[in-house]
Amino acid sequence: MARIILFNKPWGVLSQFTDPEGRPTLANYIRIPRVHAAGRLDRDSEGLVVLTDNGRLQARLSDPRHHAGKTYWVQVEGRPGAEALQALRGGMELRDGPTRPARVEPMEPPEIWPRDPPVRVRRQIPTRWLAITLTEGRNRQVRRMTAAVGHPTLRLVRYRVASWTIDGIPPGEYLEVGHSR
Repeated sequence: MARIILFNKPWGVLSQFTDPEGRPTLANYIRIPRVHAAGRLDRDSEGLVVLTDNGRLQARLSDPRHHAGKTYWVQVEGRPGAEALQALRGGMELRDGPTRPARVEPMEPPEIWPRDPPVRVRRQIPTRWLAITLTEGRNRQVRRMTAAVGHPTLRLVRYRVASWTIDGIPPGEYLEVGHSR
C-alpha cells in the first residue's frame, strides 16, 4: 500500500527535501520518512504537492504519458481575450517543443490565503484569473505559456493533481489521505 500525502506548499518553498543554499524545503514542513514528491512545483508557485512512498504511483503522477491532469489557478497580467485563450487551449510552440492542448477557463478570483510577499500590483493594468488544466508538466510551463500570449503570470497556485485538491488544507499544512495500491 502506498502512503499518500497532500501538502499545500507555500510560496518560497522548494519541492525537495534538501537545499545546499539553506532555502526552505519540504523538510521544514513534512517529517514523514521515505516519501517523495510526485512532480515539482516551482519555488515561486504555491499549492498542491502530492508525496508518496510508492515509486510507481510517483511515476504515474509525474510522467506525461499517463495524462494525470493538474489544474492551476493562475493570476495573469491584463485580460486575455478570445485569441489568447484559444492559443493557450490549442497547444502552442515553446522553446522545448509544442505543448499538448490545455483546458483554459477564465474564473473569478479564488477565495484563498493572501500571498507573502504580496503579488506586485500595478493600478493601471488589470489582472485576470484563469483555471488552466495540463496533462504534462514541463519546467515553468504555465508561466511560459501565459507569457507567450502576452499575459505574464503574477501568481500561480496548483489546485488539483489527478483527483486530489488543496481544499481544506491551509498553506504549510499537509493531509495524509490514506493508502492506495
